[in-house]
This record gives sequence, structure tokens and C-alpha cells, in this order.
Amino acid sequence: MTTQRSDVLVIGSGVIGISCAYELSKRGLKVTVIDKSEPGYGCSYGNAGWITPCFAMPLPLPGMLLKSFKWLLDPMSPLHIKPEPHLLLLRWLFRFLRSMNTQTASRSISVLTDISKYSLKEYANLSAEIGADFGFEQKGLLMVGLSQEGIQSAVQEMNLVAENGIPGKFLSEADAKELEPALTGSILGGVYFPEEAHAEPLQVVKAYVQGATRNGVRIHSSAEVFDFQFSQDQKKLKAVRTTQGWFEADQFVLATGSWSHEITRNLKINIPILGGKGYALIVKDFSPKPKIPMMIVDKKIAVTPRKDSVRLAGTLELVNQDFSINPRRVDAIIQGSQQCMNVPTHLEVKELWRGLRPCTPDGVPIIGFSKHYSNLLISAGHQMLGLQSAPGSARLAADLLTQAQPIFDVVPFRAGRF
Repeated sequence: MTTQRSDVLVIGSGVIGISCAYELSKRGLKVTVIDKSEPGYGCSYGNAGWITPCFAMPLPLPGMLLKSFKWLLDPMSPLHIKPEPHLLLLRWLFRFLRSMNTQTASRSISVLTDISKYSLKEYANLSAEIGADFGFEQKGLLMVGLSQEGIQSAVQEMNLVAENGIPGKFLSEADAKELEPALTGSILGGVYFPEEAHAEPLQVVKAYVQGATRNGVRIHSSAEVFDFQFSQDQKKLKAVRTTQGWFEADQFVLATGSWSHEITRNLKINIPILGGKGYALIVKDFSPKPKIPMMIVDKKIAVTPRKDSVRLAGTLELVNQDFSINPRRVDAIIQGSQQCMNVPTHLEVKELWRGLRPCTPDGVPIIGFSKHYSNLLISAGHQMLGLQSAPGSARLAADLLTQAQPIFDVVPFRAGRF
């Protein structure tokens, strides 16, 4: 096996890694991307497809403490923490609980909103820039409340993001059903965010691949990393060993999502990223079909209309590399959707996906250089916001790698905070 060399080696070909490679290629760098699978077929594949700055929310919001303990005991809850004696989970939970305060949440919402708003603008131009259609549509997003608690949660979120320049409007039950005729159940109302967008996640990754390869980026699938080579002083990475040989580079980007903790064991780096298992179902069209993306707030179910089907996605189960399928949680998504839409009893599911969304304890991704290796930049831990924040994450990573002045505040994203 031969050794290949580039200016930057990106490990991971999900939307975070491939968008970073594309951004770096536009700056004239020689970039290589490696992954153990095909681009876009990891966590990016199961994304709800939303590009929605209104959902720039970290997981550990104030008031989540009591809910967390309640959900811990309920395996069917929207957020379930699987209790097991695992050191990563215990450390992660400790940091998670520490982040549940107003000051941390406000700072996190601000930076996540900034990077998401930037990404929304970039996506609006990306299709023309690359010359690829990935189904980008700016139809807004509707949050639907089935209970008073659900309505209050939606309004609270609307007020939080309004402080960061994201407009929203409260809708009565009648107004919500007029806006979205697919709503047939007994809802109490909703909140509508008119500027939000959605796209096809796999097609987004393929568009980035098209643009990156046109710019000279080399992409290697089936290249699984299993070893590293270091500089003599052990302060820099020199090369990565994979099932397709060695890859050398001047700088390295780790964009490996929920695999980050496992892949960095040989690097002796502690990356507190835990996999949050979620499900996405592609189901046959039902009537009336939703026109705009919706969040069923009480059930935490995302509904996304597609060209010839509907995507139903939901649940977040904090686990340790557990890819098993829980039929009860799959059924909970279908049953929750049936509460407010005319979803048939015997729904035809065309495809079921489950995967691990990479979650940091404070809900903010890591985008910054490792404190152990000066030429290793980590870009991981984007929870459910990978697609919607990818262009902004790529911009920040590229600015740091090329020593340009970052347009975002780098401090909240720094790797050394853990």
C-alpha cells in the first residue's frame, strides 16, 4: 500500500467533513477525505433535512433537570438516557447537568444561532454555485402543540430565538390548520417560523462531493482508520494508517461524529461525545400530505414532506454505540404522528434508518484545534444540527486551518473546554 500526501486530510465524509473539504478546496488547498463508508451514509443520511435556525438549541436547557430524571425512567420518552455503568456516560451526564443553567444556555443559543443563520444563507446559494439540485425549499417550519405544555414550550422557544433575530408567529388551532391542511387532530395551536428551510440530506452531501471533486479533492471510501504516526516530539500528527494504506498531511480534520471518542483512543484524547440514537422513517404519501415541515412538540417528532414520500423522524436515546432497533420507539413515532395527522393505521414504511447523533455535554459542537496536537482540528459533536450548521462549521474550520480571521466567536467551540 502506498502513502498518499495532501495539505489537509479530513477524516469523515458526512456533511460536516465533506463541507469542510469543499470550503478548503475553494481556498486552493490540496485536500483528501477518508471514511470507512460512502459519503453521506452515516448520521447525515438520517437527518430530518431541516435548515432551521429556530432550532439552534443545545440539549441541556434550563428546566431540563427534572425532565431528565423523569425521562430516565421512561424508555419511551422523547429523550431517554439508557442507564448503564459506563465511565463515558457518567462523565458526560455530570457535564450535561452542569450546563443546565441560564447563562450557559443563552451563550450556546447565541453561537448556534449565528452559525445556523450563516448556513441558511449559504445553502440558498449553494445549489447554483455547485450546479446541483438538493431539494432546497424555504417554506418555513411549524411547531405544533398537542397540549398546553407543548404550546408553552413552542412559545418559549420562539421568544428565545427572537432575541437572536429569528422571527416567529403564534398561531391558534384554526390558523395552524389553515396554514397546514394536513393537521387533522385535536391540536391546541402552534408557532410558525417563516424563514426556515429544508433539503434532502443525502443530496446535500452528494452536491458537496460534486463540488469538492471538481476542485481536486480526493475522496477514499472503505478507508478505516486504525493507527496514527506522530512527529518526533509527539506534538503533531504525521500520518494516519487505514485499511487503504497511509495518508500523510500537514494538517488533519477529525469529523467522525459519534465515532470520535472511539477513534481517538490511540491519540489519548478525551472527546466527550456520546451517541444519541434516533430514528428516521420514510413512509408512503398519505392524504392530506403535509406541505411544510412540522415539529410535533409534545412528541419531539419531525415531519418533512418529500417529493414522493414523507419523512418522520424522532427520539433521542443516549447510548454507547448501540445500534439496535427498538420496535416500541419506532411505533411511538408513528403513533405520535397519528395524533395530529391522517396517518393510516397500516402505514407503509419504505425505509427505516437508525443511527447515532453525536452529542457533546453542553450541546455545542467542538470546532477547534486539539490541545494535544497542534495540527489536528476537531469538528464533531453537532447533535441534531449537522446539516443545518455544516456550511458555518466548514467556514469556521477553514478559517482556523488557514489562519484567517474567523467570522464566528471561536471560544464557545474550542476543543480545550473539555
